[in-house]
Amino acid sequence: MPLVVRYTGPNPMSTESGREIEIKLRLTDAAHGDALLRAAGFSLVHPREHEDNVVLDTEDVALRRAGKLLRLRNARHRTILTYKGPALAGKHKQREEIETEVADYPAFLRILENLGYTVKFRYEKFRSEYARPDDPGVVTLDETPIGTFLELEGPAAWIDQTAQLLGFHEADYITASYGTLYLQYKEQAGSTSRDMVFQSFT
Repeated sequence: MPLVVRYTGPNPMSTESGREIEIKLRLTDAAHGDALLRAAGFSLVHPREHEDNVVLDTEDVALRRAGKLLRLRNARHRTILTYKGPALAGKHKQREEIETEVADYPAFLRILENLGYTVKFRYEKFRSEYARPDDPGVVTLDETPIGTFLELEGPAAWIDQTAQLLGFHEADYITASYGTLYLQYKEQAGSTSRDMVFQSFT
């Protein structure tokens, strides 16, 4: 199961925008990740909950070709619109991230579709969030149809220190998106399913 750490730094223009710095770490299962985190002093701050995500793009996938992402996420009874800019080269995944809450998911999706964006990819996961008092970053435990991951998000130095504390090395860092990881999985498994959803894996 991968471990993902996510951090959105401050931005003078908006409290909802900043730079995302993160890595993923692959785990064997969720219980393993939970045990590692608790042994390192992390506590569960957001219990396991289902997330449903759709990635939108133009017909000629102009956003993807530019390394950008436009996503709608349903989770914890909220809908979040996210824009991500092109990723910077490096051992951590770093990119601009801007997020805002949307009140009416179906209406906003129709607005985007009328502007020329359509759903190109849908993916699901179960996410649990962990943190430690006074830490500048957070860790999420993601259970996906293609495996379990820890995601570490925060300042680069904190990510490295936390990964080492959990028993991982730089060689274990994953900076690919779930979309890219799913494309790799499809190639290896010979899958033709467009979306990374649990129903396709039952």
